[in-house]
Amino acid sequence: MSKKKHPRTLSDTEAQAVMRTIRVSPRKLNLVAALIRGKKVASALADLEFSRKRIAKDVRKCLQSAIANAENNHDLDIDDLIVAEAHVGKSLVIKRFHARARGRAGRITKPFSHLTIVVRQVEAAAA
Repeated sequence: MSKKKHPRTLSDTEAQAVMRTIRVSPRKLNLVAALIRGKKVASALADLEFSRKRIAKDVRKCLQSAIANAENNHDLDIDDLIVAEAHVGKSLVIKRFHARARGRAGRITKPFSHLTIVVRQVEAAAA
């Protein structure tokens, strides 16, 4: 009497990792995600390691999780992986108010984001 198994949305050569409710604005997170889109996994990890952005450490953890999912759950070869997708979504926004002059208040928004990284195995070109 249980529900049917949810079909897999990715192909057999893909694996993904999702990091939810990251405390950074989607606009700032998308700058870091754009750094790694379409690159080989080793190159993307190196770029994130030496990036000066604060959020790069969290993006690197998510990428390492996607790599581990590809290796352990789907038996994919790490050396042939590329970052197929890295997309950012909006999450909740906490609203705060800051006291301003003459009894007014300035609105402060503290946005959160979601990050989804999909890695895909591509066959090495025979040379």
